[in-house]
Amino acid sequence: MKTKEMVYAALFAALIAVLGMVPPIPLGFIPVPITLQTLGVMLAGSFLGRKTGAISLILFIVLVALGLPILSGGYGGLSPLLGPTAGYIFSWPIAALLIGWAAEKVWPKLTTWKLILIQIGFGVLLINLIGAPTMSLITHTSIWAGIAGSAAFLPGDLIKAVLAAIVTMQVRTISPIEEKIHGA
Repeated sequence: MKTKEMVYAALFAALIAVLGMVPPIPLGFIPVPITLQTLGVMLAGSFLGRKTGAISLILFIVLVALGLPILSGGYGGLSPLLGPTAGYIFSWPIAALLIGWAAEKVWPKLTTWKLILIQIGFGVLLINLIGAPTMSLITHTSIWAGIAGSAAFLPGDLIKAVLAAIVTMQVRTISPIEEKIHGA
């Protein structure tokens, strides 16, 4: 891994930590709050690409495990990684990897709409399809109840997917993916 990629990974881990400073919105019927950190996950994948995007989220999770209070609401340590939020958090590197992979595949012909669809598929649906059943298993509720409860995340997640796509398209020329494609 090049120094530049390590710096990008660290910067995006820091960006996701900063997004965690925005207070979470608790929902009374599901033990997982609405946060802005999934916006950072989508940005990491679509801007950094599959490898560096996934590494940035793995770094973030390691920092959480070490006890840094960088999750939304000031949480850190092992309890969020073992509690109801675990599936959501552990899905983040997978989501960044798949968003990055899909973005890299279509990069030369990438449009905002294609990126929105990529963000929805791998950033919204994948995170919820991993997070909700895991939350259900941990909280001993039915998987269908967990999936139904996670539907509350969809409106905000769709907005985040659109924002991530727009931001990525605006800064596309300085993306490491652009450098990789054009050999710069």
